[in-house]
Amino acid sequence: MWLVLIGTALTIACLIGAFLTLRRKRIIDDLPTSKTQGVFIGMTELKGTAESESPFTSYFSDLRCVHYKWQIEEHWSKTVTEAVVDNKGHMQARTRTESGWKQVASGGESAPFYLQDDTGVIRIVPEGAKIQPKSVYNITCRKNDPLYFVKGPLVEIANTTHQRRFSETALPLHTELYVLGQARERQDVVAAEIAKDSSASVFLISTRSEKQISRSYGRCWWFFLVLGLVCTLGSGIVWAVISSVEGRVERNQPILMVVGYFVLLLIVYVWTTYNNMINLHHRVEQGWSQVDVQFKRRQDLIPNLVQIVDGYKNYESDILKTLTEIRSQTALVSDGKSGQALSANMKIMIERYPDLKANSNFVKLQEALVNTEERIALARDYYNDIATFYCNRLEMVPERYVGILARLRKPELIGAADFERASVTVKIAE
Repeated sequence: MWLVLIGTALTIACLIGAFLTLRRKRIIDDLPTSKTQGVFIGMTELKGTAESESPFTSYFSDLRCVHYKWQIEEHWSKTVTEAVVDNKGHMQARTRTESGWKQVASGGESAPFYLQDDTGVIRIVPEGAKIQPKSVYNITCRKNDPLYFVKGPLVEIANTTHQRRFSETALPLHTELYVLGQARERQDVVAAEIAKDSSASVFLISTRSEKQISRSYGRCWWFFLVLGLVCTLGSGIVWAVISSVEGRVERNQPILMVVGYFVLLLIVYVWTTYNNMINLHHRVEQGWSQVDVQFKRRQDLIPNLVQIVDGYKNYESDILKTLTEIRSQTALVSDGKSGQALSANMKIMIERYPDLKANSNFVKLQEALVNTEERIALARDYYNDIATFYCNRLEMVPERYVGILARLRKPELIGAADFERASVTVKIAE
């Protein structure tokens, strides 16, 4: 019965592993890829290149990178003599050889870096993330190689075969990365960053593509399913054998356990699908709220900017008018002391306001207008992407029936003609 209990426990563990794997795969498949400039608070998927103001230099390969880890392993081998009892009950000595690799040194560096795409950059804090780097260095050498002691420890381990393996992984500078994690507001500036969050189930930084990662999770899903089925079938066979030994005939026990396994698998799959559809529903609502937030930002920000620029323009206009009047009065005054004093006052006033130009303010206003409209466009695109995917999922099987049971409805997409908000009119008086 212990074998049956162990098999049942392994089956449950496989179902849990399959559930967690499928959940992560769905997160990767369901999230639309955002642009760095359009990142908002919440779970975010990004693609871009790794950039840094102060990149590291890797230990072995001398590559410029934003993260790297290295290790040195030394090979060992020894002969072990042990006493065994043969079939006749006689004690005999037997020798066997054991060997393996032992880590003798390791290290690395990691720090926040930036992910760059065609819209801008966003800060990534890699601490606590599951990092899938590139293998940039992997060399095995013997004692006669200079690398053996130059980069490795000067003291060898016991039972060494005088063979060492040097390996290094890294995120090289300018490498294409896939990042999946929780976005939050930075503490130093008004901007978003991706960092570890206890409420997020996944924080991944990978040099692999989204499809490669999704396929790897898919293979793990099938591995857990097959392993769970094997454990269930094995437990059923053991149970049938034990029953026959005890004089009970339970030949259908393996079949019943396999049927029970598939029923439990169906329950887990429907449960996972339901939770996934609810998460998608909430992401659609979040995307819609972000569109509202950007419109509110435009409604509040732009009039204030216009007021500031207009006020500064009027202030400069008054100063220039005053200077013009002073010059006119100076021209009417004779070359006496009063005229010289007036001219001196005018020079002092000019020197006190050496650069009275509103051009830079108008440029900043223009940049703010463009940036605001780009943020609104990004928010709209994000909402339409997640809403479109949600609509497609609601038409697929079994999500369609799960959506009917949960009373989920298809959201409306944002169009240029059927979605209008009060625009902000920018008028600068001449």
